[in-house]
Amino acid sequence: MRLLRIVTTLLFLPGALLSLNAQVVTPMEIPDPRSQHLQQQYIKALMDIGARVEAHKFPYPFYFSRVLDVDLDKQKQLDQRSIRFDTRDGQNVLEITGNYYASYSAERMDGYERLKRTFNDVLMPILQAAVPHFPDDTVFAAFAIEVSHHVRQKLMGISSEHAENVTLIIPVLAAQKLVDAKTDEQRQAAVLEAKVYLNAQPFSLWLMEGAPTEEWKESNAPRPASKNQTVQVASISPNVAVPGTPSVAPNLMKAPAPARIFTPESLAKLQRQNDDAITRMAKDLDREAHFLPYAAPGFVGFRQGAYLQLSIKTQVNAAAGSSRYKLAALAFDEHVAGLVRPVLNYFPQDPDFDGIDFSSAVHVVDGSSPVAVEFYFPFRTMRCFASYDCTGQQLLDSATILINGERATLDLEVAEGKN
Repeated sequence: MRLLRIVTTLLFLPGALLSLNAQVVTPMEIPDPRSQHLQQQYIKALMDIGARVEAHKFPYPFYFSRVLDVDLDKQKQLDQRSIRFDTRDGQNVLEITGNYYASYSAERMDGYERLKRTFNDVLMPILQAAVPHFPDDTVFAAFAIEVSHHVRQKLMGISSEHAENVTLIIPVLAAQKLVDAKTDEQRQAAVLEAKVYLNAQPFSLWLMEGAPTEEWKESNAPRPASKNQTVQVASISPNVAVPGTPSVAPNLMKAPAPARIFTPESLAKLQRQNDDAITRMAKDLDREAHFLPYAAPGFVGFRQGAYLQLSIKTQVNAAAGSSRYKLAALAFDEHVAGLVRPVLNYFPQDPDFDGIDFSSAVHVVDGSSPVAVEFYFPFRTMRCFASYDCTGQQLLDSATILINGERATLDLEVAEGKN
């Protein structure tokens, strides 16, 4: 509520919203209650995404916009707020749209080459800015990005220029794989989980070095859509977006990935595979982590992921009667945050599980009953935090936090300001 009041106040300060949040749609403009709540809850992350994209040096000018195919001079005068949550077919998506002022020659580059160039030069940097803030698909299902570029060609000897739209619908988990990929093979596998369109016509992307193989072209090369298919897709994904109307087609969403199931046997296998690292970690870090002697580190299945649960004791200096949110925030700041980097040192870059569950019994010096706080941190944002690319708040925003068994959100500034 405090954040919503701040944003509301900014709406009435001339120029304040434009300078603070020039790329992000305000929560009050979003009609769907769930999407509005997400916009409010993650507005700091969305603002950071906008700032990172703005700071990126694109080969040609790029502007956020909810209206595609706009002249550059007019674009500079238009509302440039386009980062927003929306709901499509019952699933939440993060939509980002904009205009890219590259003008490709149709004689030198065919449609596929233009699509691939805009994908690499524009869509990938946007994903690299956005994906680290959302390490799993518990917040929303997919990223939906649509960018317009320009094409020059001659028709009957007369030079003309028109816009083309590149649309990417990529599930959150696939986007993580794509951004984290270390090899061309990994990138190729990730992008095959996405849906890519040029002017509403589906394409498959070849991201490997060199030309695609004949086998790949045989099974994946783009084929003209049937007349009925083209009309169906184009009718819900127009080349020019109406202001305030999402330009991403609702039926382009891919079904969510099947649920992962972790059995006692699979968790026990993880325990055996990582036993040496866990034993060394427990011995080396016991003094600073304060591991509970009666709860050895072990693997647990949680929300379609496997996490290494580290049961620890945290002592905080807080006034009697402090809220459980303040105690959780102090536990993170004064203890848990300091364990992230040391714990990461014991596991390889690509471990075979999803993250760490710091399960803390938070004690207050006045002797009152402890508060149980669990921080389920994905490895992705733990590494982002460890490399100083993410703040502690961003790490918390990416986590699932349980306080006395109930899920909670934790704003450090707000929580630590309360009794």
